Parts: sequence; C-alpha cells; structure tokens
Amino acid sequence: MFLQQLINGIALGSVYSLIALGYTMVYGIITLINFAHGEIFMVGAFVGLLLISVAKVNIFFAIIGAMVFCMVLGVVVELVAYRALRKSSRLSALISAIGVSIFLSSLALMVFGADAKGFPDNAFPVTQLHIGNADVSTLQLVIIAVSALLMMGLEFIVQKTKIGKAMRATSEDYNTSALMGINVNRVISFTFALGSALAAAGGVLVGVLFNAVSFNMGLMAGLKAFAAAVLGGIGSIPGAMLGGLLLGVSEVFGVAIGYSSYRDAIAFSILVLVLLLKPTGLLGQKITKKV
Repeated sequence: MFLQQLINGIALGSVYSLIALGYTMVYGIITLINFAHGEIFMVGAFVGLLLISVAKVNIFFAIIGAMVFCMVLGVVVELVAYRALRKSSRLSALISAIGVSIFLSSLALMVFGADAKGFPDNAFPVTQLHIGNADVSTLQLVIIAVSALLMMGLEFIVQKTKIGKAMRATSEDYNTSALMGINVNRVISFTFALGSALAAAGGVLVGVLFNAVSFNMGLMAGLKAFAAAVLGGIGSIPGAMLGGLLLGVSEVFGVAIGYSSYRDAIAFSILVLVLLLKPTGLLGQKITKKV
C-alpha cells in the first residue's frame, strides 16, 4: 500500500515539478510570476493530443512536438505581454499575465469546446508490473523517467552551457549582466522557451495519464505547481523539483487516507504553512530586490 501510493505520488509530483520549473526560472531571472504558465501546460496537452490523434505519431514524438510548439509560444508571450512592461510596476505585469491566461483558455474553449477530450486507446499501450506488493503501470514509469531526463537536461543546460551561465548571471544582477555584454533579452526569451517546453511535456504526460484534456486543465495544475515552486523556494531550480515531488506525494497520500474531498486544498494548505513558517521555501534564499 505504501509503495503503491509512493509511486503514484512520485509520478504526479514529477509533472508538478516540470511545471514549477517554469515558474521558478522566470521568477529567478526577472522576478515575475508568470500566471499564464498553466495555460502553456494546457496548450501543450492539446498539441500532443492533435499529434497523436491526427498525425498518428507516438507519445514521445508528440512530447517533442508539443515542446517545440510551446517554446515558440512562450517566446511570443514574453515578447508581446511582458517585454514592454519589464520596467513597469509588478502590478502591470501581473495584470498582463492574467490577461494572457484568460486569452489562451478562452481560445482553447472556442477551438476545442468545453468537453474534455480523450486520447486514442492506442496512444500508449499500458501494462501492469508487479514491484513488491505494488502494481505499477508502464505509463507511470515513463512519466517518472521522462520527467527525470528533462530535469537532468535542464540542470545540465543551466550549469554547463554558455547560455546557462548567462542565465545565472542575469538572475544575480540584471543590469550588471547587460553592462558586461550579455544579451539580456535573448536570455529572458530563452528562459521562457525552456520553461514552456517543460510545461508542454508535463501537459502531454498528464493528458495521457488521466486520458482527459480540457480548456481549463491549466488553472488548477498551474496553481499547484506555483505552490510547489514556493514550497521548494521560488527561484531555486532544485527547490522546484523537490517541491513538486513533495506536493505530489502529499496529495496522493492525503487521498489514500480518506481526504479525497480535500485533494486540491492539500496543496494550498502546504503553501500557507510554508509562507507562515519559512517564506523562502525549503531551498530558497533571501534575495535583494532587483532594480
């Protein structure tokens, strides 16, 4: 029972981590909470659904296609909705983010309708494996493996590449990085693209796992991922990974012990506790205000 729920929680938490990474990277670079990020997750799920249903590609090519599409979408959102407001008040950027969120969800409603859409039965043939006393589906193992590979890839990009070094420098001091010759606009666009790609992968994985894709699926997933980012420490990449896993495991165990009615409340209860007891999160650090 414990092992079964733990694996379920890790699979769900892996997806939360993928979405949370987008929040935490954007905040780390320009101290902006991109509340349209949940809708990027939703768009990625729909793109994956179209690729599997119409183009008849397998789930892995669908994930890659959704990631590429949402990378472009993330760059466009940053260019249109945020770049001109970068030196404006935080409230202006927040209102713009909410506007983009409503626009994307409304567009999805107009195009795909209000009913949830399911993936074809052959989208991913699921078999059950017996590990100890737990029944684990191959889909859960794929979700955990793909999420782990993407997170390791992100860590490699941030720590070992030239653009990753530029991202870290920009997150430390925006203005000084620009004076040192770093193309800050390019770094920020790349950050949005990277975060959007991870969210798109999470969208496809969640869509296949629950066999449902809808225009409003990004709202709750985005809020929970934001809670995960805050739990781990907003601005900390390892913190977002840890926060997502802890949130997923907590949610699944909460349902397992009989609190299924409070499934969504568990994430936000944890968020409130973290803000009260340790506002910087588990791995976050106190930062000075960027100007």
